[in-house]
Parts: sequence; structure tokens; C-alpha cells
Amino acid sequence: MGPSQKPNVCCRLSRRALGFFSRDAGVVQRTNLGILRALVCQESTKFKNVWTTHSKSPIAYERGRIYFDNYRCCVSSVASEPRKLYEMPKCSKSEKIEDALLWECPVGEMLPNSSDYKSSLIALTAHNWLLRISATTGKVLEKIYLASYCKFRYLSWDTPQEVIAIKSAQNKSSALARQAGIQQPVLLYLAVFHVLPFSLIGILEINKKIFGNVTDATLSHGILIVMYSSGLVRLYSFQAITEQFMQQKLDLGCACRWGGTTGTVGEAPFGIPCNIKITDTPPLLFEVSSLENAFQIGGHPWHYIITPNKKKQKGVFHICALKDNSLAKNGIQEMECCSLESDWIYFHPDASGRIIHVGPNQVKVLKLSEVENNSAQHQISEDFVILANREKNKNENLPTVTASGRVVKKSFNLLDDDPEQETFKIVDYEDELDLLSVVAVTQIDAEGKAHLDFHCNEYGTLLKSIPLVESWDVVSRVHGICSCKRFLCG
Repeated sequence: MGPSQKPNVCCRLSRRALGFFSRDAGVVQRTNLGILRALVCQESTKFKNVWTTHSKSPIAYERGRIYFDNYRCCVSSVASEPRKLYEMPKCSKSEKIEDALLWECPVGEMLPNSSDYKSSLIALTAHNWLLRISATTGKVLEKIYLASYCKFRYLSWDTPQEVIAIKSAQNKSSALARQAGIQQPVLLYLAVFHVLPFSLIGILEINKKIFGNVTDATLSHGILIVMYSSGLVRLYSFQAITEQFMQQKLDLGCACRWGGTTGTVGEAPFGIPCNIKITDTPPLLFEVSSLENAFQIGGHPWHYIITPNKKKQKGVFHICALKDNSLAKNGIQEMECCSLESDWIYFHPDASGRIIHVGPNQVKVLKLSEVENNSAQHQISEDFVILANREKNKNENLPTVTASGRVVKKSFNLLDDDPEQETFKIVDYEDELDLLSVVAVTQIDAEGKAHLDFHCNEYGTLLKSIPLVESWDVVSRVHGICSCKRFLCG
């Protein structure tokens, strides 16, 4: 027997009001989200444009908030019509926010201040200040001066909602220095903090003497990932590096003497000294070579995805076991499409261990499972496939008549991402409603017509299709102007 049909929205609301559900907060939340999903996907629900704005700078969106003017202005998109939450005072170019992350209060932890229980924006300014800003008022709650010896530029989560990593711009030797044979010893810096309350883990230098000609480095889930122009990717334990090479433990707000200078850690002009300097090659956890350093880890058990490090292999993906580098059965995935834009692949963000492979005319959701009678090996198989709505055959035989009167037929093949054919542009996962959202675009004359489709994340079933009335800007930015539209369902 198939799954039983769920009661309609009215019945579920009535049952909720009568207390038919468990008092457990998780059950209530899932029930509410189930009701919202049913409302969004039902046939009678219509979406209309209720608000449009433009910005000369990039527009950012995070958890119902839209940010303009380098995060200086914040608009809430939760209400029926967006409203401005706050606008911070105008600032100089050197004080503008370059990158930001939204921090939300963790459940079950005691925090020192009542303001800490509300969402905050963790922001990095152009002049190396790390700020914690109230997500509702725009008030600066905390500020830390990082350093003057490098330019910090990028913010990312090492551990989501717990640990942040701040990466500097790369130090590149000038032409005169290279001619003189002077090499830049430190390539970049990584500053690592626990968030709320802010506490410093350390600032790590990535130097050429230890790591060689590094093109990039980052932190993710306690792993230092170092990348090279040759396609080599190396993984190290950040905890092991910290324990072995930290020169001195530093505490924010405390007096410190460093290099003959005394100051307060995290305050200008002293800042935070680089206290993790690697003097010997740290233990290597893992190493792999991949085209353009493309490397991902995920799945159950752990697997990784790479592209063989040859240009002709672009678009070919190998899925291998992390424990022994063995290729999974059916682990070579190739879309076999002829297109200008490459297909892309990634582990499904729903933590199911599945894999999403997106091409111009199809979206494959793959699952990882044990091989029958061999639990040590795993195989890749299709869970479901979403296909673009296209004509079955676009190969046309075009007759040509030669001077002698002979008719010759020529085969004419269109690209798989031909703009006149429906082409997938965006695939995203909505975690709260458990929906896969897919944007498909068809170029008609000078305009692109698009529609947003909601698919069941479990089975791939199309639940609702929403045509976008406005023309689709296939390059997403025209003359440096970004636009933002807010749609309301009703």
C-alpha cells in the first residue's frame, strides 16, 4: 500500500488548535512547516510581485532579510510588503563592510548578555574591524580590531554558527621584488574565532617555506584545506597545528607584549598578533589531485567528488570512498552534454548523503548505497531525474541542392544549453519546507521567459510551477545594476 493521504490544511489547523499534536516543540514546528508547504504548493495559490527595487551594489539575502549598500541598509521580507529594519550611517570607503555572516542564537547555551539571544550580523570592514551588529536595529554591539600587517577580506564558517574563519587577501610580490629575487614568505593569513561570546583561537600564517606555492587556503569543519595551481589539494588538522605551533595564547581585551610592543589584544592600533607560525611540515591527513581544485566531501559513509586533473576530463566526476580512495560502483558520472556552460555536481545539502548533478536539460539526484553482498563497497544509482520540457529531437536534416541538382542532407545539432530550449539555471534546496526549487529559462526573441518549479525533495514529483512575469536576465546583472523582487503568495 502507498502512503496514506495527509489531511488538508483546514483539518490540520483544527487538530493543532485542539492540541492533538505532541507538546514537543519539534513536532509543532514540523506541523506548522507542513501546513505552510501545503499552502505554498496548492493549485489555488498565486504569486504576485508586491515590491521591486534596484541597487548599484550587490544585494545579499539571508533568513528573510535583504541587505543593500554593502550591508548598510537592511529590509525585512517577512511581512506582506518589505519594510526597512534599519539603515546605518553613511561611512567612508575604508569603513565599508566587505563581507558578513548571519549568526543566530544557539539553543541550550547560556550567554552573558540578553542581547546575545537575538540574531546578529558578523561583519568585516575594509579597514580590518570585525563587528557584531544587531540584526534588527543595526546597532554595533561588539568590535574587534584585527591587525595592520595584512588586509583581511573574506568571512566564512569553519563550524556553522560556532566558529568563523577570516581570510586575508593574498600577499603577492611586486614585479621589482621578483626581479630582485625577493620572495614573499607569508602568502596569506587565517584568523579563527569562536563566536558569542567572541574568543580568539588564533591567527595562522600560510607561508611559502612550509607549504610551497599555494594558490588558496581555507578552513572547514576543523580541517585546513590548502590548494595548489597544479590541482593538488591537501588536508591538515587545524587542531593539531594549533596544539603544536601556537606560540602564545591570546585573550581578547587583555594586555599583551609582543615583539617589543605592548597593547590590548583586539584594540587599535595593537590588534591581534599572528600567534600560530608553522615551523615544520604538519602531519598530512589527505591528498588528492583534481582539475581546478574541485573537491567535495560528503555522503554516508564519507566519500569525495573530484574531476580527474586533465582538461579533456572536464565534466567527468569521480565519486570515491574517503577511507581507501576506491572508486564507487558506477562512480564515474558524466552528463554527456554539449553545452557552453559546464554541468555541476555537489552533495545534497539535506544531509541525506545523496548527490545532485545538474546539467542544462536534466537534474539527477543520485543515492549512495551498499553493494548487495558486499558491505565494504558502495554504488551510485539514480534516485530520481527531473527533465527539462523540450522537443524530443532537435536534430534537423537540412536539404541542400548542389549545382548538379543532387540533394545533400546535412545534420544540424543544437547545443544542449541552446537559449531557445528550456534550460536549467538554478537548483536550490529549501530546508524548512523540504522542497527542491528549480529555475528553468527559455529565450524567446530578445527576452528570457522563466518559471520556478517546486519539486518534492524525496521523490522529485513536481508540486507547483510558478511562471515569472518579468523577463529573465540571463546574465543576472546588467550595467552593474542589481534588481530585487519580492513575491507574495495569496
